[in-house]
Amino acid sequence: MNPRPSIAFAKFAAPQTAANRKGTVFVLSADDGGLSDTARAYDPGKTLERAFPVADFTGKFAGVVEILAPEGTSLDRLIAVGAGKAAGLDEYAWLKLGGTIAASLRKATDVAVVLDLVGASADGKDAANLAAGILLRSYSFDKYKTRKDKDDAKADPKKPVKVTIHTADPAGAKKAFAETEAVVDGVLLARDLVNEPANVLGPVEFAAQAKELEALGVKVEILAEKEMKKLGMGSLLGVAQGSPRGARMAIMQWNGGKPKDSPIAFVGKGVTFDTGGNSIKPASGMEDMKGDMGGAAAVTGLMHALAARKAKANVVGIIGLVENAVDGHAQRPGDIVTSMSGQTIEVLNTDAEGRLVLADALWYCNDRFQPKFMVNLATLTGAIMVALGLHYAGLFSNNDELAERLAAAGQATQERLWRMPLGAEYDKLIDSKNADMKNIGGRYGGAIIAAQFLQRFVKDTPWAHLDIAGTAMGSPSSEINQSWGSGFGVRLLDRLVRDHYES
Repeated sequence: MNPRPSIAFAKFAAPQTAANRKGTVFVLSADDGGLSDTARAYDPGKTLERAFPVADFTGKFAGVVEILAPEGTSLDRLIAVGAGKAAGLDEYAWLKLGGTIAASLRKATDVAVVLDLVGASADGKDAANLAAGILLRSYSFDKYKTRKDKDDAKADPKKPVKVTIHTADPAGAKKAFAETEAVVDGVLLARDLVNEPANVLGPVEFAAQAKELEALGVKVEILAEKEMKKLGMGSLLGVAQGSPRGARMAIMQWNGGKPKDSPIAFVGKGVTFDTGGNSIKPASGMEDMKGDMGGAAAVTGLMHALAARKAKANVVGIIGLVENAVDGHAQRPGDIVTSMSGQTIEVLNTDAEGRLVLADALWYCNDRFQPKFMVNLATLTGAIMVALGLHYAGLFSNNDELAERLAAAGQATQERLWRMPLGAEYDKLIDSKNADMKNIGGRYGGAIIAAQFLQRFVKDTPWAHLDIAGTAMGSPSSEINQSWGSGFGVRLLDRLVRDHYES
């Protein structure tokens, strides 16, 4: 993969030093196209200000004007980036500005960003979020590419671009970035996991990735099929029985809160590849099913983020890891399995498998840890994409306070959620004549029916289900993500924990 940019923070340069600087410099422009005195020090020939009207540049958010070898300086490039209106510069806006800068880095090796705006003040957190946006946008998954184009061959693949952000409070920015970078690393870990091909990342390999979190102080246990069978996890194991690769469950614990505090819990669906089983999927697009573990990837990335930033909370992360494959041993439509809860399930469609994995994972989590609440994440249904498209994830919950807090965290991070209904009318649709329930309920309301199924395995514990099928993989590109795997959920849930559940 391309090396990630190296980030540093520094005070504003003196005018003479600025004018004689080499490399690439980014300056920010306010909504009226104006530059601060600090920014002008890098452009003594006023090249940018002459170029603005020619390029119709007004300082509009994310607008860019680039000057090569600007007059009166030794710079290679001088680039102005529009910051828009000062009132609109929230956390996500700074991330997007960082992403806009990263998109213009090209082959630069030494970059300065001048974080000084007319009519707006930028503090240490703003600088840290700008840096985070640079890192998030710079991510690419190209580890399996062995052939490079001519321009790539000229660049040193081991030398990262050095980015220095000049700010009024470099010490504050460095302190804020230590926490922000921990979350970025969690997002990038989740992206890596989703992007990996299924022949490389199966249940066993995914469990090994979770085990590596022990280096950060996370306690990790791995349950193999033998242990899960003893626990009665027939629902999860039924999904895995067609694959020779074996099932795993990873239990991750971060104990950063008070010793006697009950934990909060996050549970992820980890189907490392989903053929649909005997209810096999169409061949077209099936390659995308390597990403059907986006929920487990988000939970793993979240645990990395919380541990790396030393979150003051007790958190449990549980991921059920299986491959839904087809062979002579694979589960058949019409089979009846017994879940860990003791409830029986008639499996009418083997492609509705994620809910079978989560049923046992949720029950195990609730039974063992008795958490304050549980949130599960899953690339669960195509139906949620029909309802919400690719810009919102579906939110289902039995608890209004938890739902409201999740929605607020989604707005703050722009990993947005839309609450969907639950109700007895939908629940009746999964009653079965032959077992306690069936795993599908008809053509309509598929995402809701899946949520109703999961609700039968949480008792009265506050719970939320996030259906991230449209946002975890193949989601639209943005200023901070150009990757097929987005890492959706890590920033959202870190914000939830940070705002409400740290002591």
